[in-house]
Amino acid sequence: MSAHWSQRPEGGGRFALWLIRGIGLHGGRRIARLLLRPITLYFLLVRGPERRASRAYLTRVLGRPASLWHVARHIHTFAATILDRVFLLSGRDEALDIRVHGLDALHACMDRGRGVLLFGSHHGSFEALRALSQSRPDVRVRVVLDRGQSPALTCLLDSLNPGIARTVIDAGQPGTAIVLAIGEAAAEGALIGLLADRARPGEKALQVPFLGTPAPFPVAPALIAATLGIPVVLCFGLFRGGNRYDLHFEHFADALTIPRRERAATLEAVLARYAARLEHYVRLAPYNWFNFYDFWRTDDDPAPAHADRDPAVDAGAADAAALGARRA
Repeated sequence: MSAHWSQRPEGGGRFALWLIRGIGLHGGRRIARLLLRPITLYFLLVRGPERRASRAYLTRVLGRPASLWHVARHIHTFAATILDRVFLLSGRDEALDIRVHGLDALHACMDRGRGVLLFGSHHGSFEALRALSQSRPDVRVRVVLDRGQSPALTCLLDSLNPGIARTVIDAGQPGTAIVLAIGEAAAEGALIGLLADRARPGEKALQVPFLGTPAPFPVAPALIAATLGIPVVLCFGLFRGGNRYDLHFEHFADALTIPRRERAATLEAVLARYAARLEHYVRLAPYNWFNFYDFWRTDDDPAPAHADRDPAVDAGAADAAALGARRA
């Protein structure tokens, strides 16, 4: 459990993922969901670190010792959301019941025409965001993802919708390029999705309270938001079982301001507020938590609780600011 999440091998393999895709697209969602039980059993038996991390997390969030059945339900929920990505990305989501909450707050930010940063997480399905196109077909969605972290899954999803694949901002590229790409997308009025709960290797993080214990949250999303000066909205797509999703939007900030002299304290306050809202939704849907590793680093030495400058982020922020100034 002490290994960094990025060091864990991708599970399932290409064949299993493509099998699910084929059955889902040609046999339908009901038949494809029958495969989720053997998939759950496989991961329950084979993936020991993930199984132990799941049990530790569930014990924490449920407030009582988690059983193997709880862990199986946790894994099954994750597998169900992966399957539903097939339908969300291929435009065949008519079988899904996606209920959207907080749309007025999102529209108010979008209508300013400066782009919107969506802070999401590895909780629920961020792909449920695609349902937004039903109410606002003019909206462009750009998501920041590390394409190299799960190559088999990335290849599968790319094949389902190459158009969406081309809009992904690759988080595996240098920090300067990431921030420039986000700045350009914002200038075009796009929604830019960032998963703001998980720090990449070497990325600066701050410890803030989460489910009763301090946990490390990355500072880069907040720094990017402050540099670009655009609205920030929280986004959580909760899987509720069966075919139902609840997609929640919450206004977070018209623009984040992080003064240099109060940088550390302001960043800590911003991340603590984000973590508190994430905790709210985690408690609403505890089996939607898809960080299958020791999120609190209880097996490691505590991560440094500081927010020193990350050269990659700061360089990218400076370039983004310069880009914005030129366009203004």
